Amino acid sequence: MALSLDAVAQNLLFHEAHTARSFTDEPVTDEQIHEIYDLIKPAPTAFNISPLRVTVIRSEEAKRRLLAHVAEGNRPHTAAAPVTAILSADLCFHEKLSTLFPVYPTLAQDVYGDRDAREADARLNAALQIGYFLLGVRAAGLAAGPMTGFDAEGLDKEFFGDGRQKSLVLVNIGRPSEMAYNPRQPRLDATEAVTSL
Repeated sequence: MALSLDAVAQNLLFHEAHTARSFTDEPVTDEQIHEIYDLIKPAPTAFNISPLRVTVIRSEEAKRRLLAHVAEGNRPHTAAAPVTAILSADLCFHEKLSTLFPVYPTLAQDVYGDRDAREADARLNAALQIGYFLLGVRAAGLAAGPMTGFDAEGLDKEFFGDGRQKSLVLVNIGRPSEMAYNPRQPRLDATEAVTSL
């Protein structure tokens, strides 16, 4: 094969990884979440803007508030997960650019002074980081259950009332139970998805 990654790592991160729908009751700690974030924070973003924010929902009260905005079909999985991460885009990422991209001192004004442009870049670049986050969860030996079946506007009002963050994806995280996975559905072959010009 042309890959440098060994077969064990390929299976852990890709081939044997599925979207988990149920979990054991083994806890997921803040330390694990922080280690996952530290692993994935080098993900590429434009001007190193790094807009992804991770809000960990663990307590019964926080879960109750979250579940009110989750689609009915996703509620049982979310309720039973040890933690659910709200992955959101920070629309005020420009406030940290003096630290994140010090070589361009006027970047916040020159490129991100317009809120619409800032929000578009926040969403796109946070989405790039989300892909890395899912791989980070798998690298930690945990299973991820990402989903978009929720009322984003309601959830944002509930958890991000100041309007600074926009939720993009919810990810249930934990050790997979024996019945965690549905059969994998077909994927396109490289010959169908890749074009060389």
